[in-house]
Amino acid sequence: MNLNKIQTRNGLPKTEVSEEDMYNFSVEMETGTGKTYVYLRTILELYKEYGFKKFMIVVPSIAIRKGVEKSIKQLTEHFKRLYNVDLSKYSFIYDSSNLGKMSSNFVESNDLSICVLNIQAFNKDTNKIRKDDEYDKNLWRDIKFVRPIVFIDEPQKIEGTKKRKSQSLKAIEELEPLFTLRYSATHKNLYNQVYKLDSYEAYKKNLVKKIRVKTINSVISKDFPYIRYTYF
Repeated sequence: MNLNKIQTRNGLPKTEVSEEDMYNFSVEMETGTGKTYVYLRTILELYKEYGFKKFMIVVPSIAIRKGVEKSIKQLTEHFKRLYNVDLSKYSFIYDSSNLGKMSSNFVESNDLSICVLNIQAFNKDTNKIRKDDEYDKNLWRDIKFVRPIVFIDEPQKIEGTKKRKSQSLKAIEELEPLFTLRYSATHKNLYNQVYKLDSYEAYKKNLVKKIRVKTINSVISKDFPYIRYTYF
């Protein structure tokens, strides 16, 4: 199995793949080592090598979403040189007040399309994306038909436990994605782990800041006489 070959190559234990988790994969990366860069580049590699075009980046909070948005802007020229693809042109932030953009840019378009959205946008039945419009059109069903590849940033914050899945994780599974990649430094549940960059490896590779502790020792002998003033 290709998964087990990759796990062996990366020094990870082989996993027995269950039918339920066979399209779920975990990538462990220490905080500050470029997790967002790695999954954006992974998207472009999947597009270039295999022709996959529909990607959803699911984040647990507005702060992380804004961080992804900033990374896309900062890395656009870099990725343009590497892949000849304008990342800013083919990515967008989901906006519940403009469902037409999601429909035209993601569902109907035949181009590369990367949608960044908060899990809160679709993890409830009352979400706008799940409701029928005045023409009985349902965007949620249309997205399911597309079967996007889903990237989850900080999955431990949204997925509950293996015994009791959260509504957020159930919502992602409802989409029936082609497969799901989870990126975090602190996974709660590991699904077919394919890569691990822990704090020690990050330290050895000079990927994180190092702290050097300097101890100051007194040069006066402990036996040297002294006077102590005490106030009452």
